[in-house]
Amino acid sequence: MSTLPSVKFADLSPTKDVFVSALRFALSINSPCVPFGDELQRSAQEQVDYMVRADAGTSLVITDDEVKSVLRMGLSRTCASFQTDLSSLLLESDFTSQVIEDKLLRTLSDLEWICSLLPKMNLMKDFVSNWIEISGNVLKVIEDEKLNSLMWGLKVKLIEMTNKALEAVGYGAVILPAPYRLSLLQFWLPYIRKMKPLLDSKCVAETDFRYKMDDELCLNIEGAIVSMVLTLPSNDQAGILVDWMKAEEMQYPDLTDAFELWCYRTKSAKRRLVEGIDGACSDNDDAAISF
Repeated sequence: MSTLPSVKFADLSPTKDVFVSALRFALSINSPCVPFGDELQRSAQEQVDYMVRADAGTSLVITDDEVKSVLRMGLSRTCASFQTDLSSLLLESDFTSQVIEDKLLRTLSDLEWICSLLPKMNLMKDFVSNWIEISGNVLKVIEDEKLNSLMWGLKVKLIEMTNKALEAVGYGAVILPAPYRLSLLQFWLPYIRKMKPLLDSKCVAETDFRYKMDDELCLNIEGAIVSMVLTLPSNDQAGILVDWMKAEEMQYPDLTDAFELWCYRTKSAKRRLVEGIDGACSDNDDAAISF
């Protein structure tokens, strides 16, 4: 049911119809018009971007339930399509084919575009939930030994997409129960910790190697991870920090601040517990003497 204000419905319904049609093409929900499928999709995305940025009526339209439903459908389909295509990757006979990687990167580019709209509709939680749901399968494929020295562009793009989820959760834009926050960290923290020094070493060894995590991306990821760790229950924090200290690569991400704060909180909690026990014992002694 539409949530557009009734007094505005007649004025906004044409804008809504145009916006929904453009959004459906931008999300490939409508069947592509061969041979103009990709071109039509990109044009539709540009039209949606323009309407969101420049059309005053669109700011009301994007709060409508039907519009949100279309975007949710597109998000779900894009995530499912990426997972399916990635899962079939290991069945390919030629892993070095740039065509295969380009197709996966285009799907991630579509997902990235969707992420630019989600905050405007308060739907970023949908992306984070979908990303957590597919993370296990995604990492199972991308970490397969057959791809150890391949698909660097895809590997970096996955980290960039994960950063969007980490930032949304780490800085409070998306509120998730602790088990989901822990799952997101357990999936991606080991991968990021492994990939950062590997990419750095390849940049040094190969002057033409162009895939890396830039400084801004690294800082954003590290800050979001520290924030997320500190919001977890104490035992879960301890598990993450123990794994970090056992890892060969402790330099990135640097969880020193999280570790120090965890130690402080743990000591404070123990001190309060001891003081509470001592206080209770003292009260019992006073009561016994009084009796």
